[in-house]
Amino acid sequence: MKFFATIGGQTREIDIEGARQITVDGVPVAVDMEHIGEGNLYSLLVDHRSHEAEVEAEADPGQRGRYHVLVSGTRFEVRVEDERARRLAPAQRKSEAGISETTVRAPIPGLVVKVLVTPGQAVVEGETLLILEAMKMENDLKAPHAGIVHEVRVQPGAQVALGETLASVKTTERA
Repeated sequence: MKFFATIGGQTREIDIEGARQITVDGVPVAVDMEHIGEGNLYSLLVDHRSHEAEVEAEADPGQRGRYHVLVSGTRFEVRVEDERARRLAPAQRKSEAGISETTVRAPIPGLVVKVLVTPGQAVVEGETLLILEAMKMENDLKAPHAGIVHEVRVQPGAQVALGETLASVKTTERA
């Protein structure tokens, strides 16, 4: 199965050939990965070198395929696409260019802890709009793109359901 991982603007083609063998840009790499205990900690063996990695998926459902990876004290933002998503990406970007408003929905049921924006406020892509607590963890819900906050439908203390609309952001500029 083929994937494309982008880290720091560089994209690598990763072909998973078996449980312990992959190729990265056509070069074979021996790997082994085991989940350690509870949480997001993994033990990695890459070409016979041991590493520990903390891997966390982006909480925002609009950022599917994006991960935060911490290895040896260095944090990496990683975007992973399969072949199909990579082929569809140019068409998706083109259709997104015409979007005038994006809805921010609850990725999980939880409690709204803080609302950091108000309608009419300008935001940049990735800016935290509100904080949602679920399973004793706080999740920052971020602006999907630069824009103006059009609507905020929740207040601190509100219980929200999976997929519930929390806010919306109108586009100010798209590439």
